[in-house]
Amino acid sequence: MTSINASADVARATERLRPVFGDRLLLPTHDRFASASRIWNCAITHRPVAIVRCLDNDDVRAAVLTARECDVPLSVCGGGHDWAGRALRDGGLVLDLSGMGQVAVDTGVGTATVGGGAHIGDVSGAARQHGLATPTGTVRTVGMAGLTLAGGYGPLCGRYGLAVDNLLRADVVLADGRLVTASPDGDAELFWALRGGGGNFGVVTSLMFRLHELPTVLAGMMLFPFAQAATVLAGYREIVATAADEATIMAGFLPNPDGPPLVFLCPMWSGADLAEGERLIAGLERLGNPVMSQIAATPYHDALSMFDGAMREGNHYRLRTRWLSHLSEAAAEELTDAAAQIASPYSAISMHHFHGAAARVGQTETAFGLRTDHLLVEIVGAWAPEDAEAGYGDWADQTSQRLAPLALPGGYPNLLGADEPERVPPSYGPNYERLVSAKRRYDPDNIFASAVPTLAV
Repeated sequence: MTSINASADVARATERLRPVFGDRLLLPTHDRFASASRIWNCAITHRPVAIVRCLDNDDVRAAVLTARECDVPLSVCGGGHDWAGRALRDGGLVLDLSGMGQVAVDTGVGTATVGGGAHIGDVSGAARQHGLATPTGTVRTVGMAGLTLAGGYGPLCGRYGLAVDNLLRADVVLADGRLVTASPDGDAELFWALRGGGGNFGVVTSLMFRLHELPTVLAGMMLFPFAQAATVLAGYREIVATAADEATIMAGFLPNPDGPPLVFLCPMWSGADLAEGERLIAGLERLGNPVMSQIAATPYHDALSMFDGAMREGNHYRLRTRWLSHLSEAAAEELTDAAAQIASPYSAISMHHFHGAAARVGQTETAFGLRTDHLLVEIVGAWAPEDAEAGYGDWADQTSQRLAPLALPGGYPNLLGADEPERVPPSYGPNYERLVSAKRRYDPDNIFASAVPTLAV
């Protein structure tokens, strides 16, 4: 009986959506459906029943109300980079925002207004034309909205804060179909919740970001032999402990087709004094004997290109994450041991450096939960589809488990899996109960149940 009712609900929803969307309503029988329902992590096998390609707020509103009134599960696909596949729901309706990727830069007031389907590269590229930038993540194909709403780590966080700290307002279609603007002066509680609470409260169709004058950064990549891991990571620990706001430095391990993994350091200096940045680079190079060091002054948008190949389309992925208060000797040893076991040519470990301006935001000013200096460890298990039985996903799980006794509670919500709901409350600390209250206020029926993170309602 349930399947009959479900089929009737889908048919009813389809009939309502067809006059609004026309050929922008894609069904499983459509020749474009397979490609439209594929996200970057091809390990995901969720099968939606319909996709609507939205172009404006009215489209989003029509889709949300139809899904709600016809009792069809709903999900939102912006950049499609949530590794756990929450952009797709089995038996659900997908709101595809890729047609809402516009970016408008206002140089007079120093802002960028960004559509809900825009990617990081769309934003950084538009700002670059004016010598401007706003904090983003590192991979240009990631959706800007999804990155921002759960925090938004990136190489400018030391100087300018997280992406979420530069959000000035957001237009949101709520579960009841209302379009509201969240800002400090309009629906301030929703604005608070959006800055860290993810897509739990509605469909964010437009965001406005603060831009900063930043014509160039000093950035690039250094690679060291695996045998020098202990020395390089010990030096890295000392340097990041006292790093200037203008210096944000990633570190970790990358696979090496010719032997053991390589240790990488990825510094970005965003200060005006390039000579000071060059001294920082020289100090990092002295931590070992780099097999490669390519650092240059370049526009921020161009600097991000070094990560363009980081997420290979068509691969399978399992991501895990831990927060470290600092890179202790024990944590460095665990990470090095885990890196020694990397067998996939695509798996990697990255540490994202959180400090400076991002750490000076009060813990309760936004929903984002951790405002003290720390390292975000991103554990990327990745493999080609033909290697599905090789256990590379298990390696990611085991590495996370080994780090757990050394880690802070919780973790970065954008990287927590849907199978880790117990880690969500400690990720927000004293902000969690307020966040849940906001969820109950704006989405009491949990229409946005597939959002990041998973909130108990």
